[in-house]
Amino acid sequence: MPTPTEIRLIRAERLLEVAFDDGSRFRLPAEYLRVESPSAEVQGHGPGQKVLVAGRREVGMLRLEPVGHYAIRIAFDDLHDSGIYSWDYLHRLGVEQAERWAAYEAALAEKGLSRDPPPRRKG
Repeated sequence: MPTPTEIRLIRAERLLEVAFDDGSRFRLPAEYLRVESPSAEVQGHGPGQKVLVAGRREVGMLRLEPVGHYAIRIAFDDLHDSGIYSWDYLHRLGVEQAERWAAYEAALAEKGLSRDPPPRRKG
C-alpha cells in the first residue's frame, strides 16, 4: 500500500496535493474529493447505493485531520466531514481520477444535474 510522503492543502486553488512513496504525485480538486467521499452518506451502505452528489463545483476544504497513521478526514466548507480517506483510497482516487471524473460528468448529464450550486434565493 503506498504511503504519503507529503500532503498539502492548497486552499486558494481548492486542491489537495499528495505525494506517495512509490513516486506518484496527485493534485486532487476539492470537488472531486467531495463527490467521491468514502462516507456512507455518499457511498451508501452496500454495493450499488452510491449517491450522485451534484452542485459542488465551488466546494472548498477547511481542514485536514489525521486519523491514526492510515488516513485523513477532510472537512469541506459545505459541512461534509464524515469521510475517512485512507492512504489506499487517496492513491486510488489519484490513479483513477480521469476515469472517475468522466463517469461522474456523464452521470450528471444523464440525470440533468449540474456541477454548479443552485442559485441562491433572494431574501
